[in-house]
Amino acid sequence: MWITPLRALANDTQQNLQAAADAHTSDPKASLRVDLRTGDTSSSRRQKQRRTPPFALVTTPESLSVMLSHAEARIALADVHTVVVDEWHELMGSKRGVLLQLALARLRAMPRTGSDTGDRTLRIWGLSATLANLDEAMSVLIGPGQAGCLVRGLVPRAVEIETVLPENTRGFPWAGHYGQKNADRVAAALERAQTSLIFTNTRAQAEIWFQALLTAKPDLEGDIALHHGSIDREERQQIEERLRRGTIRAVVCTSSLDLGVDFSPVEQVMQIGSPKGVGRLLQRAGRSGHRPGAVSRVLCVPTNALELVEITAARRALQAGQVEARNPPTRALDVLCQHLVTIALGEGFDEHEMRAEVNLTHCFKDLSESEWAWCMDFITRGGQALQGYPQYHKVIKVAGLWRVMNEQVAQRHRTHIGTITSDVQIAVAFAGGKRLGHTPESFIARLKPGDNFQFAGRQLEFIRLRDMTAQVRVARRRSQAVPRWSGAQMPLSSQLADAVLNAFANWSSGDEDAPEMQAIADYLSLQAQKSHLPGPEDFLIERTHHKEGYSLFFYPFAGRLAHEGLSMLVAQRLAADREVTYTLQVNDYGFELMCEQDIDFDEKSLRQAFDQDNLLQDILASMNASELAQRRFRDIARIAGLVFEGLPGKQRSARQIQASASLIYQVLVDYDTDNLLLYQARREVLEAQLEYTRIENALQRIAKQRWRLVETDRLTPLSFSLWAESIRAQTISTEDPQQRIERMLGMIDDEATRLASVSP
Repeated sequence: MWITPLRALANDTQQNLQAAADAHTSDPKASLRVDLRTGDTSSSRRQKQRRTPPFALVTTPESLSVMLSHAEARIALADVHTVVVDEWHELMGSKRGVLLQLALARLRAMPRTGSDTGDRTLRIWGLSATLANLDEAMSVLIGPGQAGCLVRGLVPRAVEIETVLPENTRGFPWAGHYGQKNADRVAAALERAQTSLIFTNTRAQAEIWFQALLTAKPDLEGDIALHHGSIDREERQQIEERLRRGTIRAVVCTSSLDLGVDFSPVEQVMQIGSPKGVGRLLQRAGRSGHRPGAVSRVLCVPTNALELVEITAARRALQAGQVEARNPPTRALDVLCQHLVTIALGEGFDEHEMRAEVNLTHCFKDLSESEWAWCMDFITRGGQALQGYPQYHKVIKVAGLWRVMNEQVAQRHRTHIGTITSDVQIAVAFAGGKRLGHTPESFIARLKPGDNFQFAGRQLEFIRLRDMTAQVRVARRRSQAVPRWSGAQMPLSSQLADAVLNAFANWSSGDEDAPEMQAIADYLSLQAQKSHLPGPEDFLIERTHHKEGYSLFFYPFAGRLAHEGLSMLVAQRLAADREVTYTLQVNDYGFELMCEQDIDFDEKSLRQAFDQDNLLQDILASMNASELAQRRFRDIARIAGLVFEGLPGKQRSARQIQASASLIYQVLVDYDTDNLLLYQARREVLEAQLEYTRIENALQRIAKQRWRLVETDRLTPLSFSLWAESIRAQTISTEDPQQRIERMLGMIDDEATRLASVSP
């Protein structure tokens, strides 16, 4: 069994494995069948796989769990002697990885029946090219206490990183933007290779760049394609096949194509914007030169000046072999409850044996007796608060085994097995014709008949919404409206953030000659002369008086998510002894506190605001913890089976699902305060949403750093990026926000040019 995290990767792997299997025999009757099972596989094909299992099966974690939900799972899976988990780093740090840990524990518990050697041990292989914590990754995959062997490659693949440098740094944005101004140069770069992959970080950015390239070079039409997870499966497969054959010039894509897909004709990879992580850039670069001895090349296209620094930092980190670690979740009880119902739905389980099986996973190795008892109570009667509702009485004991006997419970559960949560999706299709893909319901809900938007590389006009499908036609006029999918912003990784500070320090000492840093040398000089350019040993704080009031700019370099928690914490502590209202703004480098009145700027009071004492209590007090936990609970409720999203084609609206989750949350808060899913929601807010551990580490580092408190008479290059974000969030009636940002950027350009002209 070969397990992959992506359907696109599953299709490619199945074809490659089948070709390898066919090469081992000249007799067609003795050929080894390699089959595929994903969410796209037809029900008839799935039934055939259960009755007559193939020699090898390529599947996903979710599809493996669905297989375990059938009573005949043991017949289909008992002969499995080897499991290969591809791209393990992509699964390890998420609840999808937890679901796979539980499924593998179930496979290990099944008696092996078909080994020629007599060895009935289930062998598990994990594959990854972009992980730092390899020993931990192996332990998480095979289970605690299991013996394993770590195999490393001896010859690292050569990676070359180039950058599209700004032709004129004057006017080059210091923050924000999608980077379409570089479309002409990217289109010209396509001539250098037979086939190119153009990676973006979000689906919206992919849509925008696809149109920008067609505008820059219209003759690319038909020779360039768009690929992301919301485009219809058949269209994605056609694009993937053209990539294999080398009959397409370029594909604009997202992470839908950055995992191990072997498209040999791809000679060039481009990365639009910062990759936000060293491992992600390495992963994407590896999609080019996919042949022995070939060099992987990636051309980075910065959308703003700060991304030039991040590209330099990523190159230096790769040269030093510094790649991010992935931290596995623990005690994900929502996933455990789902898995228990899955197994009860299949062959059922003995409680004592299942408890021992669950304890053999990394996520639940320390599961307490009380937590196990709570999970059993939850799946059998809904817990303390929901015991009066029959729909939550899912599992009952039959002949000594815990089973699901209700057909409606079975149908609902199988439909929603998995841990991937997202907004309700609306299908997009031509009226009476081809399906194009799906977009978030929240986007379609804002459209009126006749409105135009970009999707799937097309300009579309919205006609009507019917049966959960947005019917469209080709638009006669262009529109800039693009769907925005949730989870779009990726925070800067700790590894890359540290590398950025090192790049600043190296430039300040004259040891950094990267072309990217030289391209923005005027900006870096301006930051150093008007304020300070921080390095690893510095904590920079700037205070600036401007038109809106007074701002404090803090630069912990801890990533966007950690800065959200830090900004609320510091604002709460600074406001403890006075009546003041702060406006908060964050980015990956720091955060801003702005208010209309003057702000104290002495180091003693500021150090108290960054004190590590009472950290957890003060963070919870500084934010609306209940509201954040309630939002997090919606996803947990979906995974645990508390909220039903509807059957395929009859999905409930996002508003209905949110209302149901909010109602259940309030019932649990009022009548079951010890509910472990409530506790999990609060814990995930801290760990996943605010990166509490990263906040702790940042405060520990800040306490040891040299504090640099600087008064500035105007915005510096670093503070400008935060100020620009806040201006975009405001409504200004007398001046367009973008015009105002460009005017302020022009002032910074003028100052940088003046300083450069007088420098010795």
